[in-house]
Amino acid sequence: MSRREEIEAGLAGVRARIARACADAGREPGEVRLVVVTKFFPADDVRILAELGVTDVGENRHQEAEAKATACAELGLTWHFIGGLQSNKAAAVAAYAAVVESVDRRKLVAPLARGAQRRDSPVEVLLQVSLDPPGRDQRSGADPAELDDLAGAVVEADGLELRGLMAVAPLGEDPATAFGRLADVRAGFMARHPGADWLSAGMSGDLEHAIRAGATHVRVGSAVLGSRAPNQ
Repeated sequence: MSRREEIEAGLAGVRARIARACADAGREPGEVRLVVVTKFFPADDVRILAELGVTDVGENRHQEAEAKATACAELGLTWHFIGGLQSNKAAAVAAYAAVVESVDRRKLVAPLARGAQRRDSPVEVLLQVSLDPPGRDQRSGADPAELDDLAGAVVEADGLELRGLMAVAPLGEDPATAFGRLADVRAGFMARHPGADWLSAGMSGDLEHAIRAGATHVRVGSAVLGSRAPNQ
């Protein structure tokens, strides 16, 4: 099987899962956007994805993301930065990432805004909210109680547009339970920020639960592109 055939098969499988999950949740498949995470995979795979109709790709390491976005600039893809973001890299990330999904503290807002000034359109921002139970700190993300303060900083910044929330289900917890909490957090957040209606949640192993909880974006890597090498 050629690499294109492998990716095409993986992509078809994920698209079918999204369609089934949407049907089960009483939603239209078009309500959920697939972001294919290309971390550790080459630019050639990104080109294949674009040929197969993928419009959104995600990366979580700045150096790799920057190089890949440059190599694939002519494809017109929407690049999502989804990893933990360092404040000293934020301006550089804003230069190529149309969407930054991992804003979890105010310190990131000013450098992101500076980088966004070099773009023709605003950087779309998702606030990463932690779903970890109290006392456990395994995943990045802002405490739900901090979201309004963080949202206010983004709204006031030139070059940034607040679009919604992002979250990752905690390790070792039933994702249905975690995403149920996320749905509650989102409902309260949208009551105060009605235009910020994006919800990025769900990965290869739990996208169905995320769609059931209202996800508008799912971030999928291995189910489309295959397993990564053990040393990566």
